[in-house]
Amino acid sequence: MEIERKKFQGVLNILSFNRHFYVIGLTILALITASWILFNWSNLIYWIIIIAFIYGLLMPLIVSVYVYDLSDYYNFKWLKHCNILDSNTNQIININAGFDETSFILKTNFPKSNLQVFDFYNPKQHTEPAIIRARKASLVYPNTQQIKTNEIPLDDKSIDIIFLLSAAHEIRSHKEKIIFLKECNRICKSNGKIVMVEHLRDLPNFLAFSVGFTHFFSKKSWKKAYKEAGFSSISETKFTPFMSIFNCIK
Repeated sequence: MEIERKKFQGVLNILSFNRHFYVIGLTILALITASWILFNWSNLIYWIIIIAFIYGLLMPLIVSVYVYDLSDYYNFKWLKHCNILDSNTNQIININAGFDETSFILKTNFPKSNLQVFDFYNPKQHTEPAIIRARKASLVYPNTQQIKTNEIPLDDKSIDIIFLLSAAHEIRSHKEKIIFLKECNRICKSNGKIVMVEHLRDLPNFLAFSVGFTHFFSKKSWKKAYKEAGFSSISETKFTPFMSIFNCIK
């Protein structure tokens, strides 16, 4: 089953799942404008604030259109950087954080491989409104299993490839990340790998998301976590200036 994405579905998802931020932002803009009119304070300060707010509200949407709707992210053409061949002996898993837009597309790209899907969403820990709304809208791949980040119910050295696609940053604790990645290491075959796609806490994402870039983690932080989890090789390829593909080999 292949899911056809609608035009501008990526940015529409961002708007839908994060609408509370935009409601708050527009409300603050209205209050600032009312204050400016009532108290007649500096035009220069007013317009600096207005431009900053408009930038903060619009730039994430513009970047999201570029990354999720105009690039080839959901066509998975970036997989050519990962040197993965489809095979009926491949054991592949895709792990998400409660919102799954990729499993059906993965299966289309790897029709011969055996794909299993896991979801580590924890309603007690992942309480952000955006995650809750995203989960309600998410299509569930058949036989998706709910898991904890400290336990993946698979045998040692049984998996060829683990996909973590814009999901792993939802594990906020560094300690929990290491525990989770150690589990991934345990189930990887001796030549197995993790393919992770993430925004990073770097300059391009700061320019795109302003303070929202703190929701992501730096390249240094990810490399440290993978090394502590026992992965021997971590390479990064840029997919647009705003997203990185990590190939992590056991």
